[in-house]
Amino acid sequence: MGTLHRVSAKAEIGVSGLATMGRNLARNLARHGHVVAVHNRSAQRMRDLVEHFSDEGAFIGAESAQEFVDSLERPRRIVLMVPAGAATDAVIDEFVPLLEQGDVVIDAGNAHFLDTRRREKALSEKGLNFVGMGVSGGEEGALNGPSIMPGGPKEAYDALGPLLEDISAKVDGEPCCTHIGADGAGHFVKMVHNGIEYADMQLIAEAYDLLRKGLGMEPSAIAETFRQWNSGRLDSYLMEISSEVLDHVDADTGKPFVDVVADEAEQKGTGRWTVQGALELGVPVTGIGEAVFARSLSGHRDLRDAARGLPGPAGVLEGAGAEGFAEDIEQALYASKIVAYAQGFNQIQAGADEYDWSIDLGAVASIWRGGCIIRARFLDEITAAYRRDPALPTLLTDTSFSEALAGAQDSWRRVVAVAAQLAIPAPGFSTALAYYDALRASRLPAALIQGQRDFFGAHTYRRTDREGTFHTRWAEEGRPQEER
Repeated sequence: MGTLHRVSAKAEIGVSGLATMGRNLARNLARHGHVVAVHNRSAQRMRDLVEHFSDEGAFIGAESAQEFVDSLERPRRIVLMVPAGAATDAVIDEFVPLLEQGDVVIDAGNAHFLDTRRREKALSEKGLNFVGMGVSGGEEGALNGPSIMPGGPKEAYDALGPLLEDISAKVDGEPCCTHIGADGAGHFVKMVHNGIEYADMQLIAEAYDLLRKGLGMEPSAIAETFRQWNSGRLDSYLMEISSEVLDHVDADTGKPFVDVVADEAEQKGTGRWTVQGALELGVPVTGIGEAVFARSLSGHRDLRDAARGLPGPAGVLEGAGAEGFAEDIEQALYASKIVAYAQGFNQIQAGADEYDWSIDLGAVASIWRGGCIIRARFLDEITAAYRRDPALPTLLTDTSFSEALAGAQDSWRRVVAVAAQLAIPAPGFSTALAYYDALRASRLPAALIQGQRDFFGAHTYRRTDREGTFHTRWAEEGRPQEER
């Protein structure tokens, strides 16, 4: 085994937690010329990193927390890459007594934003800066340039930002990193990013299902269709990798890879957090919600097996019915994506209003253009929309998107109708269209719901013809309404 690579200077930044993401982030920093202190509870993991990657840059290996802290220049900047929850609290508790006023602790894991708010408050009382930092792009992004979403105090970003912008992905020369907002804003935005990711993946999967079951296309043919779509407005990382997955052949069986993978999608929880947070804020994120529930349903194998004999239609489109259907699906996919992203950005704005964050939605869209999992050409349009009107109530009303939705109308509705006729579940497409139509409607059936609530629970209602809150004495027929 080689010896630890030592440098005479203090480290500019330290990374504690050297599993794949932490190791790659440390390597990224070193590759950009920064001296990086590295630490791990299991010292062997730290030694392995230094031994195998010291040719990439300058690392200072630390065996203990004290040695790690001592190796850092001031103000100390410590990046934690450890599992969310109790493990993060334990590591913070280990380091805090060793730090001094003005030092910066950065949690780069997938923490819940409410935990980040709690930690930021606790550390600020000790004179320390705490930054909850969303990092997207997976292990490849961490190494080669992720999208970075740091929150926390502005003064902490002043000390940290140049380093983060240096190692982030770049689009048109702009770093995919910006200060998101105070306390938990960074992790909140990363949470919503992951929720949008769930919706995007579900919509692509539904497009695949419709092409395969509705038109009888084989996975390799669908892969080619996706590549064609990826050369246009649907250009994205997720479309790119979807075509690769569909084109892959299983080495053991010779079958399409997608046919030998269990159809039970797992999840780590950030999509569920997004939906839970939206419910608390009263924001309808139906596209993300359906994606989360679709994964949940896929995992209920016993329930699905029990229901398999239920009656329903079957078949594929043929002849004139099949003509142009693939193009219809492309239109429906694009329109549904617009809705899912619009809902996500609405949730970010609602979170900013609730928690007193000042979040620039255009800047968020801009830093998602590269490095992250949802990176796509589509985000250029979103960035432009919010730069035209930072107070845009919904992306759906931006001229470029409203025109695209108008052009997709007939195809979108046909896809949802055909999916129902052929018994192909398409909850993402369906809920996106329902949301769009609900926003367009001059009247919704919520008036009847308010009447029901007033009838059984005297919950009151408001009227369209005058101000005030009213209750009808339903048990006494013919009696007038009374104002409350």
